[in-house]
Amino acid sequence: MSVDTDESPRGRIVAAALRLLEASGPDAVSTRAVSAAAGVQAPTIYRLFGDKQGLLDAVATEGFTSYIAAKTAGEPHPDPVEDLRASWDEHVAMGLAHPALYELMYARARPGSPALEAAADVLAKRIGRIAEAGRLRVPEERAVGLVRAVGEGTTLTLIATPEDRRDPHLAESAREAVIAAITTDAPALPDPGPIPAAAALRAALPGVDALSPAELGMLREWLDRITGSS
Repeated sequence: MSVDTDESPRGRIVAAALRLLEASGPDAVSTRAVSAAAGVQAPTIYRLFGDKQGLLDAVATEGFTSYIAAKTAGEPHPDPVEDLRASWDEHVAMGLAHPALYELMYARARPGSPALEAAADVLAKRIGRIAEAGRLRVPEERAVGLVRAVGEGTTLTLIATPEDRRDPHLAESAREAVIAAITTDAPALPDPGPIPAAAALRAALPGVDALSPAELGMLREWLDRITGSS
C-alpha cells in the first residue's frame, strides 16, 4: 500500500508505523519502534496522536485514503454490475496483499470512522448506478449492507486461512451469490417490474427539482415502501 510522500514529522511517523504494521503486525507498532524508524522523539508521537490507538487510527485513515484514491482513479465500467464485480475483486486483492492493514481498516475500525464511511460512500455510489439502471431488486441501503458484510467477511476469512488451504473460488462464489441476491438481469422487456423501477426512480431523486422538499420526502417514503416490500 503506497502512501503520499510527506516529510513532516507526522507524515514520517505514519509511514514508519505503516511499514512496521505491514512487516510484523500491530504489536510491532510500539512508540519506541516507531520513533526510531521515523527519526523523532517519543513525545512527538504522543503530542501528535495522543496514544498508540490514535496512531493506529491515523494509519488506518491513510490506508483508506490511498484505497479510495485507487478505486476512484479510473473510469467506471459501462455496465454497473460489472463495475461492482471489478470493485469486489479489487477489494479482496487489496486485503490479501495487505492483510495487517486490511484488518486494521475493517476489523478494528472505530464505529463511525470518517474514513470507513468515505469508503462506504464509494460503494454506495456504485450501488446507486445499478439502481439507476433499473437492475436493483432490493433497497440501496440493504444492497450496500450485504456487499459490505459479505465482502469484508470473505476477505477476513481468507486472510485468516493459511494460504495453502484457501479455497480459490470462495471470493468468486460469495461475489456471485451477493450479486444474484441484489440485482436483476438486464431487462428484456420495457417493464422490468415495480421494484427495480421504484429503485431506479429512488436513485434519481437527487436530480429532481420539480418537486418541493415535502413532496420529495413523501415520494421517497412511497418508493422505499415499494422497494422494501420484497
